[in-house]
Amino acid sequence: MHRIHFQPVPLQPIQAQPKTIPVTDTNSKPFIDHLQQAKNELKISKHANERIRDRNIQITEQEWQKVTDKVIEARSKGVNQPLVLMDQAALIVSAKNGTVITAMERDEAKEQLFTNIAGTIVL
Repeated sequence: MHRIHFQPVPLQPIQAQPKTIPVTDTNSKPFIDHLQQAKNELKISKHANERIRDRNIQITEQEWQKVTDKVIEARSKGVNQPLVLMDQAALIVSAKNGTVITAMERDEAKEQLFTNIAGTIVL
């Protein structure tokens, strides 16, 4: 019968060298500002994007900023999935993920039953 012998290998500590990143632009924003800005922007899901395109829903940049601001406010109050009613559209938004889940024309929304929403934002 063969015996297997294990020989212990002494471990050598690895000393990590601290990495430094050179600062080249003193006017650039700190990373936390970029992170905060990205956190405060709404994304549009593939499904919602198709609906917006198919229904030819037009949302101006100012209207989009209002929606974004109100969704952020709703999230701060604990609303995770608001219905956003605009003049031309109705949007279901995941405030938690910052993503528009679906979109429809306002006239189409009149005939719908909305479930699993935690609040409504009327603009």
